[in-house]
Amino acid sequence: MIGLETPHVFSLPVEEEVSHFTAFGVMQGIRACLQSVYGSAELRGRTIAVQGVGAVGSQVAKHLLEAGAVVTVIDTNQQKLDRLVVAYPGLLTGAPEDIHALPADIYCPCALGAVLNEQTLPELRCQIVCGAANNQLADERCGDRLAHTGILYAPDYLVNAGGMIAYADSRHPAGFHRQRALATVARISDTLERVFALAREQAIPTYRAADRQAEQRIASVRQAKPLATAP
Repeated sequence: MIGLETPHVFSLPVEEEVSHFTAFGVMQGIRACLQSVYGSAELRGRTIAVQGVGAVGSQVAKHLLEAGAVVTVIDTNQQKLDRLVVAYPGLLTGAPEDIHALPADIYCPCALGAVLNEQTLPELRCQIVCGAANNQLADERCGDRLAHTGILYAPDYLVNAGGMIAYADSRHPAGFHRQRALATVARISDTLERVFALAREQAIPTYRAADRQAEQRIASVRQAKPLATAP
């Protein structure tokens, strides 16, 4: 109803779930991280700890399991967790408070923010942090500390951009097109590769590299399309 009154509100067609696109983007991010750290995006045999099995986390866990990864999942909602494990018996479970400390190739936060903090950072036993949760870093110092310890952090707002990319596609003059949206979401891996390369070249944390690229992009758009000013 709101959309009938203003063009500044939009959504996907009713048959589409935005979480599908977000989860697909997370998978692209995970593969980009594996490629950067191990030289291969292959998921088979990789150990991944998924924190949170809501609309996005459950799909990520499913995709990882189907790709041959060894997946441990946790959620504070035990009923939701039980249903997922029954549906996908290959999933492992653990204690919610310990998921970040599990020995794993990847820690994949898909629930609360600020999970990378002064308490959890010393307990991490992974090589990569890549997940769908928003605002994973409690503060910038935590991002600096991750870089110092050699853990690759995939900036959350890049990894979880799939849903917003799908929403943006719905603004296309021809209307929403699922395959076009998925193709755009798939480029999240390319964006991350550029961020990782910039971080290496400039010896800066990945979150800073992502911010710099975003700021440069915004500046270039402003130059091409100056904002209208009031008379």
